[in-house]
Amino acid sequence: MTQPSVLILCTGNSCRSHLAEGILRHAAGDLFDVHSAGSKPAGYVHPKAIEVMKEIGIDISGHTSKHMNEFLDKKIDTVITVCGNADQACPMFPGQVNRYHWGFDDPAQAQGTEEEILNVFRRVRDQIKLVFEAYAAGYREKK
Repeated sequence: MTQPSVLILCTGNSCRSHLAEGILRHAAGDLFDVHSAGSKPAGYVHPKAIEVMKEIGIDISGHTSKHMNEFLDKKIDTVITVCGNADQACPMFPGQVNRYHWGFDDPAQAQGTEEEILNVFRRVRDQIKLVFEAYAAGYREKK
């Protein structure tokens, strides 16, 4: 039996969706086949997203920014949007069973000093971590 696939969507697929992908894969990689994509991919993973994930021992430096259309011909069981724009742009995927929207602030829009910007990335990372670890724990309990 194959693992259920989870696709995490955001607009740019440069920050929030990669934070969520890395955290969910770390928390439940044995339960899910986890991917992320964007409705308008930025073409890169934000360096500060990589940096703040490294702080908690999760390496997302190998992630790439992908368009959600790359997944239209794949079996996706669950789609989770992490920003409002992606929620509105999200198509129905063939065979999709579940769809959730958990919105988070966009850390790429943070302004201020280097440390203030990093703190926004850390705050969003920690919020995503709480939600996605709880999701993984709930799924694990149901199994």
